[in-house]
This record gives sequence, structure tokens and C-alpha cells, in this order.
Amino acid sequence: MTGALDETLTALADPTRRMVVDLLARGPQSAGALATAVGSSPPAMSRHLRVLRRLGLVVGRHDEDDARLRIYSLRPDRLHEVRGWLEDLEDFWSHQLEGFKKHLEER
Repeated sequence: MTGALDETLTALADPTRRMVVDLLARGPQSAGALATAVGSSPPAMSRHLRVLRRLGLVVGRHDEDDARLRIYSLRPDRLHEVRGWLEDLEDFWSHQLEGFKKHLEER
């Protein structure tokens, strides 16, 4: 695994960050809305979003109507490496199970 994939998986090991990713998969939201939805304090949410931004999993932009408000969006393209790793793993186990099934059927 690459360092970037390791960092991504480490970041997503945190349940709050996974909830944030799930919420942002439904559409852009403010940090305050995310904090409320996951039951987190605003400072804690800020720390979670900082980790996700650093890894490029989310991006923040200022709201057009209120420059003080930052709206966060998911960058699904950054999850392609995770998806590729999981697909490789699934292929490996599918092949192993097919071989095992064939072995059992021959007995």
C-alpha cells in the first residue's frame, strides 16, 4: 500500500470522519451542520475537517452569500485508490474461494 492510502485508511478509521464522508456524499454542508448531525462540538469538527482536507478527501469553499461560512464538499475522486485496493482484495478472495469450491466439488 502507498503512504497516501495508509493515511486515508487511518483517517477513515475514525467513526466521526466516516460519518462526515457519508453526510458529504449526500451533498455539500457547512461545518456547523456537520457538527450538529454527528453530535460533535464545532472545534472537534474543525479538527476532523482539517484532517480530511489535508488528505484531499474534502474541499471547503466560502459561501457566496456569507463569506464567513465555509461549505464542505466530498472529493470522491480521492477515494479511487481505496476503491481500487478493495477491488483487488475482493478479486483475490473471489479467486481463492473459487479454487476452494472447485477442490471440494472434485472430492
